[in-house]
Amino acid sequence: MTTTRSSTAISGAASTAALQLDYLSSDAIASQSPAWWQNVLGVVGFEQLPPIEGSRVPITASMTPSLGANDAVCEVWRVAGPGVQLSDGAAEGSRVRYRFCEDLLFGSITIDERLLEAGSALRGGADHAVVDAGALLRATEIAYQEIFGVLRETEHPHLIRIWNFLPEINREAGGDERYRLFNSARQLAFRNSGQATVGTVPAASALGSPAGSPISIYFLAARQPPKMIENPRQTSAYYYPPKFGRHSPIFSRACVLHESAGTNLFVSGTASIVGHETIHHGDVGAQTRETMANISALLHEVNRVVGAARYRLDGLKFKVYVRDPADLSAIEGALSRSLRSSIPIVYLQADVCREDLLVEIEATGESGRVAFGVM
Repeated sequence: MTTTRSSTAISGAASTAALQLDYLSSDAIASQSPAWWQNVLGVVGFEQLPPIEGSRVPITASMTPSLGANDAVCEVWRVAGPGVQLSDGAAEGSRVRYRFCEDLLFGSITIDERLLEAGSALRGGADHAVVDAGALLRATEIAYQEIFGVLRETEHPHLIRIWNFLPEINREAGGDERYRLFNSARQLAFRNSGQATVGTVPAASALGSPAGSPISIYFLAARQPPKMIENPRQTSAYYYPPKFGRHSPIFSRACVLHESAGTNLFVSGTASIVGHETIHHGDVGAQTRETMANISALLHEVNRVVGAARYRLDGLKFKVYVRDPADLSAIEGALSRSLRSSIPIVYLQADVCREDLLVEIEATGESGRVAFGVM
C-alpha cells in the first residue's frame, strides 16, 4: 500500500490533540469558515450523505433515518490543541478515506455488497442465499483488511472506536443471521491482521440500515493505546456463549483515551442485557431503563479504573437507536427520568443486533473543556 499525504507537515513531537464531538445541522456545517474546516477530522450524515461540497474531509453516512427533532443533523469530529495539524490521506487501492494528526485518525469506508454478489452471480451455479452470505462475508473482510492497512501505514495502530452499519442486520442469509456472519468475517479479519480478539479490542456498535444500503463503517484510531473498560453487570461480548453465534462479537464495553481534555470516553452500543441475556422482552420502557442502568454501572467502573470521578451521566452525549419509530415517545419518557433536557441526544431509526432488543444507546464523554471556536 502506498499512502499519499497532503503538503501539511506533521510534527514529530508529541501533540496535545483534544477530540471534540458536535452534532450540527447540514446548514450550520456549510456556513463554516475555511479556518474551521482545518480542524475537522470527519463528518457523518445519518439518513444520507450531507450535502457538503469542496471539502477534503472524509464524509460518510450511516444510512439510518433521524427521528424527532434531529432532521438533517450530522456528527462532526474535530481536534484542537497547540500545534495540532491535520493531514489528508489516500491509500492506493483502498476504499478508506481518512484524515489524521499525530495522535488521532478518523476514517470511513463504504462497500456495496450487491456489487460483490452480482460478480458471484455472473459466475453462476450458486444458490442466491449462499451468494448473499458470501458477499457479506467478503465485504466485511475487505473493509477491515483495508482499515487495518491504513492504520499500519499511518502508524495509528490502536483502533479505539468503530461504528458498523449493515443493511438488514437481522435477516437470514445462507442459513445464518447476517449479524452473525458479520461477526465471523470481522473475527477472521482481526486474526489475519494480527489484532487481538479479546481484551484490548475497540469500543464498537453494529446496527442495521435499510435494505439496499451499502455497508458503512467509520472509526477513530490513535497512536497511543486506550484503556479498555468492561461492565461488571455484563459478560464481555467476546466471551459470549456459542448460542449467540459461531464467533463472538469483538468489542469492549467502553474505552478511555488519556488526553487531559476533550472527548475521551467512548461507550459502546449498550442495550438491555444483563450477563449475556436480553431482559424485559417486549417492554421498550423497561429496556431503556435497564440500558441506562448498564451505562451508569459502566461509568462507575470507568471512574474506578481512572481513579477519579471524571465522568457522569449528565456530562455525556448520547445517540439512541430505536427499532420501531412508534416507540420513540416511550424511550424519550424513560430517558427523561435520568437525563436533563439540555443533554445532547440524537435519535435514529435502526435495527439492533438482536431481534429481541428494541433500543440501543451509545455515548461519548469529555473530561475537560477545550476552546474549539464559536460556531
